[in-house]
Amino acid sequence: KNKAGKAGGVGGPGGAKNAPGSPQVPTQVEAIRAGVDQGVDVEDAMLAMTQHEALMDGVVKIFCTHTEPNFSLPWQRKRQYQSTSTGFVIEKKRILTNAHAVEFHTQVKVKRRGSDTKYVANVLAIGTECDLALLEVEDAEFWKGLPSIQLGPLPRLQDNVVVIGYPIGGDTISVTSGVVSRIEVTSYVHGSSELLGVQIDAAINSGNSGGPSFYGDGTCAGVAFQSLKSDDAENIGYIIPTPIVNHFIQDYEANGRFTGFPTLGIEWQKMESPALREAMGMKHAQKGVLVRRIEPTGSTARSAGKLTPPVDISSGTAVLLEFDGIKIANDGTVPFRSGERIAFSYLVSKKMVGETAKLKLLLGGDEQEASAGKKGGGGSKKRAERTVDVTLRCARRVVPPHSSRYMSVSRGPSYLIVAGLVFTVATVPYLKSEYGKEYDYEAPVKLLDRLLHGMADAEDQQLVVLAHVLACPACFGYEEIVNTAVHSFDGKPLRNLKQLRDGVMQSKQKWLTFGLEYQQTIVLSREAAMSNTEEVLTMHAIPSAMSADLMDDANGDAAAAPLDNGTNPASGSGKQPKRARKK
Repeated sequence: KNKAGKAGGVGGPGGAKNAPGSPQVPTQVEAIRAGVDQGVDVEDAMLAMTQHEALMDGVVKIFCTHTEPNFSLPWQRKRQYQSTSTGFVIEKKRILTNAHAVEFHTQVKVKRRGSDTKYVANVLAIGTECDLALLEVEDAEFWKGLPSIQLGPLPRLQDNVVVIGYPIGGDTISVTSGVVSRIEVTSYVHGSSELLGVQIDAAINSGNSGGPSFYGDGTCAGVAFQSLKSDDAENIGYIIPTPIVNHFIQDYEANGRFTGFPTLGIEWQKMESPALREAMGMKHAQKGVLVRRIEPTGSTARSAGKLTPPVDISSGTAVLLEFDGIKIANDGTVPFRSGERIAFSYLVSKKMVGETAKLKLLLGGDEQEASAGKKGGGGSKKRAERTVDVTLRCARRVVPPHSSRYMSVSRGPSYLIVAGLVFTVATVPYLKSEYGKEYDYEAPVKLLDRLLHGMADAEDQQLVVLAHVLACPACFGYEEIVNTAVHSFDGKPLRNLKQLRDGVMQSKQKWLTFGLEYQQTIVLSREAAMSNTEEVLTMHAIPSAMSADLMDDANGDAAAAPLDNGTNPASGSGKQPKRARKK
């Protein structure tokens, strides 16, 4: 099984082993001699070496202490650990590195090349989707004589690049070289996203994360961030190209934080089948992709619904023909550069959140006509092209790949404890905590289905799960229920964990009834549940019956008063311990 692994810090996940025959760093004399042998003037060769020596001074080593939340026991944090990675200086006295290099950081320090002094760094912004982070160092001594590295253009195939960093295997700076072998929309492992990426054949190992890759002229081609781990592949590394880096920096400068990369909020299907195109009423010269599903909270749904008359593209018969005037092929690609094509999602990712894009859609006639076309009994449908202006926004996933966008930077995951029932929100980190790295094989099918295909119907929608049941008299007989989605409380559909908290705190019924996946039902005595909650908290040394985010809302909600009998979690004096900041 092929996996792209992060080139993480020492002792961290990811990173490929050193392949045999990896290029060795030449000495200065050897490099000059090689240049002379190739017909290069001695002075030019010496100038190039001096330039690269100066560039190396702009590459720093990063030391990070991480403290990860315990997603299985969300009121706790795991044991802290350390990692090393690479970063480099850019303009405005900032340091660029990878997001996974400073994930869940509690302390970040940086050290210059050839120095024995470490300086404390602050994290300015973390871009989870693009796996990038910005750091700053307040100590003026750190910046004396430190050169900044200029970002270059997007590389081309067969361009020579040099990767500089502090990988595993030693403490000093390391240099590897290679060529650009592929440029396409790539899966970003840490960000669980699809963005433009560059594949190179230079070795990228654990600790190289965040290091720059240089062109021959000394400008930066991209940021090292992951490598391919496979028995069938050698020396396949990936760098984040400069257009993605510039997008991240511009986003931070414009908004004071990272807002993300926008999406269209649709699922689409290739239309390479002539029969499918004919059934959808497409002309011979028309090309595009079929819009299979549309996210109710996504960019396209919001913008199309505001038109007069409204445009309905949720029927599964709409065809996306163009994005910002660029025609989309039947396989979902658009022209990229001379002789190259790329997935049209690349065009979407170039936009900023809040910007507008023009979509040209091929839409059907009335519903009766569309149904006849679907059944194949009425010939081709009557179709018409229509242009829709879409305001782009970030995707809202029912099971988010990261918790950073949905939990406070200084607090842990959301949770709620009722008697012995421990409720939390389903996220990919939670699934990893419960089922390990193979969670996509080991987790319950229902949860995986929501992860892969679930679409949020509302902005605040979450997938609430009963994580496990702590033994207590009120929960007798339910102890074996684990990791099961909760759909309702007291017969009412459940939208998020806050709604469940409000329902429990405001309930005056004799019984608390929870509706679970697979038509399971849990019924607790309200009086017994309230008295057992305090006992469970004491027994398991849990500081509060709810997470800090839910507690803050409850403290400001007068409607929570009915349950304030001394065991109301919001009225307790215990405070939730602060969590490490995540991205």
